Amino acid sequence: MTSGGFVEPEIIEKVRVGKDYVAAKYGFRNHWYPVLLSSELTEDNPVAATVCGENILFNRLEGEVKAIKDQCLHKGVRFSRHLECYKKGTVTCWYHGFTYRYEDGQLNGIVGVPDSKIIGTRRIRTYPVTEAKGVVFVFVGDEYFDVPPLSHDVPPDFLEEGFTVCGRRQEVASNWRVGCENGFDSTHIFIHKNSTLVKHADLALPLGLVPTGKESFKIQDEDGGPKGVFDLFSPETVNPVFEGKIEGEGVLSGAADGKNLLPHSISMWLPCALCIKPWPVPELKQFEWYVPIDGERHVYFQFLGKYTENEEEEQAFAKEFEERWVPEALIGFNEDDIWAREATQPFYADGSGWVNEQLFEADENIVKWRRLAHKHNRGLQEPKHVDPA
Repeated sequence: MTSGGFVEPEIIEKVRVGKDYVAAKYGFRNHWYPVLLSSELTEDNPVAATVCGENILFNRLEGEVKAIKDQCLHKGVRFSRHLECYKKGTVTCWYHGFTYRYEDGQLNGIVGVPDSKIIGTRRIRTYPVTEAKGVVFVFVGDEYFDVPPLSHDVPPDFLEEGFTVCGRRQEVASNWRVGCENGFDSTHIFIHKNSTLVKHADLALPLGLVPTGKESFKIQDEDGGPKGVFDLFSPETVNPVFEGKIEGEGVLSGAADGKNLLPHSISMWLPCALCIKPWPVPELKQFEWYVPIDGERHVYFQFLGKYTENEEEEQAFAKEFEERWVPEALIGFNEDDIWAREATQPFYADGSGWVNEQLFEADENIVKWRRLAHKHNRGLQEPKHVDPA
């Protein structure tokens, strides 16, 4: 059951932990989200995107990224259905010629009615945008919200000076929360048991990871910074299971001979970011975002990061990223995750999965993530915020 594409209130009432999280089918409001790679947005070549159900038009003008609502005030059509521009720094609606400035969203002309009295008296909303590490971020939320620094909405290591990041993105046919929980679910490692990355990266990959107690997790929720949950994988906090058993009989073995027992921690951050470190080799860290498009799809951002000391090392890492890590890790390994998310989506699609699921001991990190997201989100995307498809 859904309410206009959202989770029905009677389902949310039955949820024991994380009611806001379950209600946030279209994501959390008043947060920063990655939306494009900087390389995808060239000068004066607008690109449309839907984030948390809101249609937004991005453009780079004099090198600076601008973002406006992708919808004309007059008849509500999307500019991006047929982009037209007759004056730099503006977009003109293909239907009746209404023209808006990217800078402030103001209606500054109507091509066929240049003396209209409404010119200069109306505007469409603009969105705060920023770029960091080769990524365009947009702040999706209330127009006059006190926008926090980007550093409050990304994993702590991502913006570090001297840390070079390379990334890619693709659309996945599952809700963003299914993406988060696939990435943060430590026992989903089982689906990767046959991945070729295990051999290529010399990984010691168990069949399961069993937390030993409360010390297996850490919460970071201090004021004035990012909010997240750590799943810690030291020998004191987790038991890796390399010998799989059913009724006491060994049935399957994990990859115990690899020299790299990774990762050491996985952490999940508001609004929807994952950090795996180190991974897939000791000198790299992997970051992922599961950015809501709508209630049924998300954009899967994958980044690998490495500390570099000069431009030559940055270029060498970029080459290694494209030639080795994209095919071996971000596609070869993570395609198992995409498959699992899309297979999971039908169970949670109508919201009933959130009350019918059967969690177990190893899901404690998921429970802590839901609790943190419920407590520290800055608002929910509601039906009134979502644009027509």
